[in-house]
Amino acid sequence: MKNLGNIMKQAQEMQSRMAKMQEELAAMQVSGQSGGGMVEVTLDGKQMMKRIKIDRSIVDPQDVELLEDLITAAFNDAQKKLLDLTQQNLSKVTGGLNIPGLNLPF
Repeated sequence: MKNLGNIMKQAQEMQSRMAKMQEELAAMQVSGQSGGGMVEVTLDGKQMMKRIKIDRSIVDPQDVELLEDLITAAFNDAQKKLLDLTQQNLSKVTGGLNIPGLNLPF
């Protein structure tokens, strides 16, 4: 039974570290770019868009599709960076264990 007590204590410690990591991730902001930095999208740790910057030189009413593609690419870049950062932090908390059901961010 002593081992069970240790396991429970470790699980509680991991749960505490996970809660702290979630708070830290929620406070983070990650930016993604496209078009050589002509479009930049910033997401928070919950994947909510906080800011978008568009260089005026690429705004062409005759080519809206290009702008749409650049915005999409910048968002996807930011989202991938956030996912990578989340996985790195999760790996630190879990000691590299792949625990089913832990699909972060949130």
